[in-house]
Amino acid sequence: MPTTPDGPTFRDAVDTDVDALVALIESAYRGDSSRTGWTTEADILEGQRTDPEGVLAVIKSPDSRLLTVERDGTVVACCQLEHRGEHAYFGMFAVSPALQGAGLGKVIIAEAERLARETWDAKEMHMTVISVREDLIAWYERRGYRRTGEMTPFPYGDERFGLPQRDDLQFELLTKPLA
Repeated sequence: MPTTPDGPTFRDAVDTDVDALVALIESAYRGDSSRTGWTTEADILEGQRTDPEGVLAVIKSPDSRLLTVERDGTVVACCQLEHRGEHAYFGMFAVSPALQGAGLGKVIIAEAERLARETWDAKEMHMTVISVREDLIAWYERRGYRRTGEMTPFPYGDERFGLPQRDDLQFELLTKPLA
């Protein structure tokens, strides 16, 4: 389990992590607990962000890895990496609301980019972000990602992705070359 200089330990998630990861992801994006951090989606989406089946599917997928980040033995963050040919997909990114704003996200995304390059020889990282999340998109832009203007519809009516509180939600593709 590699550790970065500022303390977190990175490892691939296992089946027994599912409950902790679902709780982490929900706490970072939904409900009142998410309002502690800045990544909350509570004003635009209610309901669930993910479920145990979705997390387990990522863990089990041969083309994905769910990178789990621990500090002092506690799961504090995670992100999905998926191999998609020439590029990797970055998703399911969550940092405990209590730790947001302290630089941990920057460390995690840098490690994810390194792993995508070294593991799969990925030339580019892709992600999708809800287009109305201007603060989050700006954070990714500061990390070198660029908006493509390529949009995909939000899955309205599929409660696995939450209960939209607005009718203008869509996902925008962000990309970054991995040198």
